[in-house]
Amino acid sequence: MSAQNSAGIQTLLDSEREASKIVQKAREFRTKRVREARDEAKKEIEAYRQSKDDEFKKFESEHTQGNKQAEDEANKEADAKIQEIQAAGKKGQAKVVEDLLKAVFEVKPVVPDRA
Repeated sequence: MSAQNSAGIQTLLDSEREASKIVQKAREFRTKRVREARDEAKKEIEAYRQSKDDEFKKFESEHTQGNKQAEDEANKEADAKIQEIQAAGKKGQAKVVEDLLKAVFEVKPVVPDRA
């Protein structure tokens, strides 16, 4: 009976070792699959981010082009106004200087009224 018990115990131990190996392989496979899934998800996220980045750059370039044209037009108008103001200033510059010098050199003292 002892030999039979010993053989039965040995069979159980062998079965337990084999089950342990199967469980270990399953854990390794699961761990490997989780890593693969994580890497795959990272790749998908990066691809999605890149596509949205490209989409945004395209949108931005389409809409800033109109702003660029408006900005250039506004700059041209501003430059034209500045030129106009400078021309008007140069045109009246001699008269202004003459009036200032006349006011400084031709002093007309006035006695203040006492109230």
